[in-house]
Amino acid sequence: MAVYFYYGDEDFLIDSAVESMKSKLNKDFIAMSYQTYDNPEYSELISVLRTPPMMFGDSLYVINADKYFSSQKKYFEDAELSDIEDALDNNPEALNIVFTVKLPRNEGKKFDTRRKLYKILSKYNVEEFPTYKTYKTAELSDWIRRRARKKDLILKEEAVNILIEQLGNDLRKFDTELDKLKLIAYPEKTVTGKMVEAIAVSNQDLFNITELIMKNKKDEALLEFSLLTDKKHPLEILAAIQTMLRKWIILKIKSSSMPHKELAKLTGMHEFVVEKTLQKLKNISTSELVALKQNLYETECRIKSGESQDINSEVEIAIIR
Repeated sequence: MAVYFYYGDEDFLIDSAVESMKSKLNKDFIAMSYQTYDNPEYSELISVLRTPPMMFGDSLYVINADKYFSSQKKYFEDAELSDIEDALDNNPEALNIVFTVKLPRNEGKKFDTRRKLYKILSKYNVEEFPTYKTYKTAELSDWIRRRARKKDLILKEEAVNILIEQLGNDLRKFDTELDKLKLIAYPEKTVTGKMVEAIAVSNQDLFNITELIMKNKKDEALLEFSLLTDKKHPLEILAAIQTMLRKWIILKIKSSSMPHKELAKLTGMHEFVVEKTLQKLKNISTSELVALKQNLYETECRIKSGESQDINSEVEIAIIR
């Protein structure tokens, strides 16, 4: 078959490409024909590459190669790289081998293309999967509509715009929300803006909670939080607020020295949203935002570690603290 090298900071697209290949395997023998490996050392890797595929159709081996490029140490000796290249050049006809490198989202990080392993893998089927830029709404809209069509859905323009406003450029979240919207729309296939609003936690919702906390209107903040739990799990709301706070802190710190266009790229927000958010943040200090984010982070850690028996109460306590 072939050797592939998939890399980039949009892990959802990498996973989707792999899943597409996996779907073509014989489902009766998937446990044997589909294997994944996490940064295997040389001895295991060369054994994998030289193992003949099963007799039950094509096979797919996926190798997470993050550490091969991020590690400071030299992962493979020259002689080992030569063996790896030879094994890949003589890849069996019934075997697909996919090397993947998933980079941190929205951080603009690159890996070292000077490494010999990169030069070897770049001889084969190489594809980069970058994140969609939030400020390039036309590209995001096109992807959302194409993804919706695969799920037999048609999205109104307002529905697409609300999704982008709520989720930024997170394709995995878009995919999850589209699945929910398909259930809401059934038996119809058209998704409206009102349907999206029914399940979405908006930036305005999150801002309302945060602003009420800052104004010491804790009872109203708790009411807002309670209403949102009808749409999302408390941990999802907590994570969304923390993500929003992180972006707000960046905006507050950088706004005096950086134009809105650059702030949009840095935070993954649309330039228009940056401008509106800065207007809303005028009466909130950076120190208050940092303190609230730290408080919510500690709460999330307690919940995830199992220290909290009542998640809703834990989040409510964090809000009124």
